[in-house]
Amino acid sequence: MTDKFFIGLLIFVPVTIAAHYAGASPLWIFFVSALAVVPLAKFIGEATDELAIHAGPALGGLLSATFGNATELIIGIFAIRAGLVEVVKASITGSIIGNLLLVLGAAMLAGGVRFKKQEFNRTAAMASASTLLLTIVALAVPAIFLQTAPSAGFGIIEELSVAVAALMMVTYGASLFFFAQNPQAFVHREGWKI
Repeated sequence: MTDKFFIGLLIFVPVTIAAHYAGASPLWIFFVSALAVVPLAKFIGEATDELAIHAGPALGGLLSATFGNATELIIGIFAIRAGLVEVVKASITGSIIGNLLLVLGAAMLAGGVRFKKQEFNRTAAMASASTLLLTIVALAVPAIFLQTAPSAGFGIIEELSVAVAALMMVTYGASLFFFAQNPQAFVHREGWKI
């Protein structure tokens, strides 16, 4: 039943294209586009899950991380091309907060309801926590710099933000390399129990 619903929502993909070329109002195009993205995101998620099953945990994690955020990446690219940098910042911040609070919290709640004790791989947990800590620090650095040096020009803040973004991409790549080289990090030996 739910698959038929999402397949039915695919009708909004050509409707969005037609509305764009027909010169419909931007608000109408936005809402129709939002409806068109819903089934596409679902099908990308399902395809990624199927690929992850056959590719193994390390490559599967990479695929999930990449395609799981495809919607934000696509919106970010178009928003940057349109000069809407503040929209991109808000979208990325919302995505990070949503993933951390909503997804992680829901996963812990669901795991706690089903299992009396949950086990986590020590290596994977420490690597993920370290990456998360570096990300939080990296996101805070430009804001702290702006608060402590309010006379700094916008160009300096922008250069600092670009440097921090480059370091975050390097950190993300290093974490992917680590998990690709250590697939045993996904095996639940030497786990922590909570």
